[in-house]
Amino acid sequence: MLRVPRERRRTRPPLRKSLFGRLLAVSALVAACSVAATAWIAVQTTSGAIRQEQGQNLTADARIYDSLLGYAAGHPTWEGVDSTVRELARQSGRRIALTTEQRRPLADSASRSSPPALPPQASAIVDPLSVDTALSRTADRTGGAADRVDPRAVGPFRLPTAERSALQRTAERNAECLSRVGIAADVVRGPSGRPRVQVVGNDPDRVQDTRCTSEDLDAPTTTERKALATLNELADACLKRQNRAGVQLNLDLSWGDGSVRKASADGPAAVPVPVPSVRTGEDDRAIASCVDTARREQLGSYVASPALLFIGDEGGTTVPGFDLSPANTAKIAGAAALVLALTVGATVLAGSRLVRPLHALTGAAQRMRDGEDSAPVQVTDDSEIGRLAAAFNDMADHRARLEAQRKDMVSDVAHELRTPLSNIRGWLEAAQDGLAEPDPAFITSLHTEAVQLQHIIDDLQDLAAADAGALRLHPEPVRVEDVLAQVAAAHQARAETAGVALTALPAMADAPSFALWADPVRLRQAIGNLVTNAVRHTPSGGRVTVRAYGVSSATAPGGEVVVEVADTGSGISAEHLPHVFDRFWRAEKSRSRRTGGSGLGLAIVRKLVEAHGGSASAASVEGQGSVFTLRLPTDAAKAVGAAEAAGTTSPDDGGRYGPDQV
Repeated sequence: MLRVPRERRRTRPPLRKSLFGRLLAVSALVAACSVAATAWIAVQTTSGAIRQEQGQNLTADARIYDSLLGYAAGHPTWEGVDSTVRELARQSGRRIALTTEQRRPLADSASRSSPPALPPQASAIVDPLSVDTALSRTADRTGGAADRVDPRAVGPFRLPTAERSALQRTAERNAECLSRVGIAADVVRGPSGRPRVQVVGNDPDRVQDTRCTSEDLDAPTTTERKALATLNELADACLKRQNRAGVQLNLDLSWGDGSVRKASADGPAAVPVPVPSVRTGEDDRAIASCVDTARREQLGSYVASPALLFIGDEGGTTVPGFDLSPANTAKIAGAAALVLALTVGATVLAGSRLVRPLHALTGAAQRMRDGEDSAPVQVTDDSEIGRLAAAFNDMADHRARLEAQRKDMVSDVAHELRTPLSNIRGWLEAAQDGLAEPDPAFITSLHTEAVQLQHIIDDLQDLAAADAGALRLHPEPVRVEDVLAQVAAAHQARAETAGVALTALPAMADAPSFALWADPVRLRQAIGNLVTNAVRHTPSGGRVTVRAYGVSSATAPGGEVVVEVADTGSGISAEHLPHVFDRFWRAEKSRSRRTGGSGLGLAIVRKLVEAHGGSASAASVEGQGSVFTLRLPTDAAKAVGAAEAAGTTSPDDGGRYGPDQV
């Protein structure tokens, strides 16, 4: 067991190890988690509500952006966009405004008389050469972030009617050919007007195995060759400025032999889409950059200039999105700090009230440990701490009683042993001095004192064995009538000497005999102690009655045998009755062993009966007599189980009791 040094027993533990500190830390942690969880839930709920509200318009906003982006890709200026803006506003129920990058109005669906002011931040920038991939519907089909040029911006690659018609007829013939061999195919036209054959199921390997392909459909037209040549010149000029050699671009904007050819949404030879080469060298990166720059330069005069797009409520200003402002952040932080402060303050008050009685309990326990008298701890309420304090006070009172009993027991044992030892010593010293002769009377006197010492030692040994669970029992079937008769016969002479009538009442004629499963010697010892005590406290002319009978009991399904020893003695007062089975207890402290016994007999009775699974009790009326009752189970299993639980059963060891224990 860990022992605390005396100088540290009455010092309070550090705050980090104390209950108060832990309670404060836990409360602060709980408060912080609660504030964080509440803030998170509030933010999630608010953001969810905002997203839900904005989500209803997200599809419409994306459609508006895509429509205006397509207009910019197909027109060199924004002239005439006003009708498109108003139609989109009518369909979506939103306010749509377009301005130049210098915020000069281009088109506005709001009233021309007094349009609401536009917010400082635009919803998006409409630029076909730099598409917002988050809003554009065509971003996923054209390379995503790798190519931000809108595929509808074809510029000089747009086919005239004649070329478009010729390619259309070729594509339709290829589609009919595929249909005849069992391959479903459709003709799809791209933004530049170039048609392509799209196989249903997207399985190009099946097409390669047929003769339905045509080189005319894949070969660039006159218009495309002219536009590609111009683009090639612009790219070569860019490379020349970097002191690099020029390249020959294909229609899909790949270059060189072994380059990766990637088809756009229009097919393998449709709108030129810049794709990175599989080459990873510095030259390939420079070529890709120059091709992209050249394409933007080539398309610059064919598309509208970038414009700012504002989308908002139909009758009000636009709101770019939800944002937690510094003011709102400060409010949330202040509210969290206030909650934490209130929590910590409440915890300090509650913790102080909680640990104050604990400190009092600790001080009382330490004083008790040091052997000092400890005043009872004040119990202020019926809470858990109050009940703990009450239990501690009860424990302290019980400990004080046990300590007093221990001191009394030591004193009683010393007194009980001193008397016979003094007598033996006196007789031996008298014989040594020649004052007494070692005649038979002398020997008898010494033997009587030795037997008295043996009785005291045997009683103490029995109690110690019972306390340690080492009291040996040898259960066997026993007739209780025989036991009562034997006890009455053994104590008859002593009762007659005291002028007391000792009677063992027989069972009724129609009553069955009572069979017990018990140790007969220990049972006679327990009943004999009761008879001895009754004879000792019954005046001359009184009587002592011993009887037994059977009863039914809820706690003992097989029934119980009740043994009663009644006397007409002086009786026991009500205040002393609860202590009759305590060790070394005497109602009259002035009685000696010759007149009042050692005070161990009734304690032994209770231990012996409990070892058999029974109980002992006493009832008395002062001045009229007392009745001591033993209740023993008739169930052999319960009796043996009680003995085994106490560790008191053992095989027959023979000669286990002295002659005076019978």
